Amino acid sequence: MVTVRDVARRAGVSSSTVSHVLNRTRFVSDELCERVVTAMRELEYHPNAAARMLSLKRSNAIGLIVSDIRNPFFASVARGVEDVAQENGYTVVLCNSDENLVKESACLKTLQSRQVDGVLLASAGAADEQVGRLVHAGYPIILVDRDLPDLALPAVLLDNEGAAYGAVRHLIDRGHRRIGMLSGRASISTTIERVAGYHRALCEAGLELDAELVISGESTSEGGAAATSTLLDLDSPPTALFSGNNLMSIGALHAITSHGLSVPEDVAVVGFDDFPFPWSDAFRPHLTTIAQPTYELGRRAAEMLVDALSASSPPAPQRVVLDGKLVIRESSGAFVPRRPPASAEPRTASQAH
Repeated sequence: MVTVRDVARRAGVSSSTVSHVLNRTRFVSDELCERVVTAMRELEYHPNAAARMLSLKRSNAIGLIVSDIRNPFFASVARGVEDVAQENGYTVVLCNSDENLVKESACLKTLQSRQVDGVLLASAGAADEQVGRLVHAGYPIILVDRDLPDLALPAVLLDNEGAAYGAVRHLIDRGHRRIGMLSGRASISTTIERVAGYHRALCEAGLELDAELVISGESTSEGGAAATSTLLDLDSPPTALFSGNNLMSIGALHAITSHGLSVPEDVAVVGFDDFPFPWSDAFRPHLTTIAQPTYELGRRAAEMLVDALSASSPPAPQRVVLDGKLVIRESSGAFVPRRPPASAEPRTASQAH
């Protein structure tokens, strides 16, 4: 029976090099990889299906890790990825991290064990050790939507700070001075950048930065509802809200209604991540929002990965930053001062019934 040691002897390399080629746990030069593959072929060494794919040098599969595919944002990104993959003969293996770094690490290990050729990653937060190990081993990873500043990785991102600045500036121009923000999880790069845009807009307008007006939480409809309720229960509640994503916007609208208030008469709302039609038409009032080029984010990231996989040597990290667009609809009404309820005037005898 042929063993790894036999393959190593035939290829003139160490057994550990053969193991790294098989498991993609460390970067191995094309020349050494070719020697190992040739030795495997000559010795008819096929330990499993993954090795048979390796003998062809590619699995023709790429991985995509997102937080939750049920989010319409990531569904659109995934469609862009899949279209490019199919055009280039690749299949896509999808993983959901649920905004959990431990689960994200497990997803990366699973994709690596399945010998996918590369990974598109919308990270759940700061880079963990698994990402770092794969990067240093030369494993192709492209970031999509979310950045990992500590790692010099190719990425396709949005100008989140600029988009958030434009959204908050719009509310300021509508006369609002006390503006709350539903920011999502604080560890994610998109949240950090959007909060920075929110702060910049307020500072340029000479408005106070009030920490109690920024609520971090889960980027879900439930998280958005809870954060909105917290803001509306303040002694001096905001007259406008900037929501960090589309699911949180849904929760915000429900919370405003449950407090007996109306949009935009009592509270103006600007969201982030536009809903595709017909979903966008289902909300009343229609939601003012930042529209992201979600499909293009997926396409550009997938194209970048396909190009990297076809290159003879690892390309220099490339970063593409796309722009969001403020779509003004009905939910971002002008500021109207809240009037205290008029005190009841005593009725005259003639008015009594």
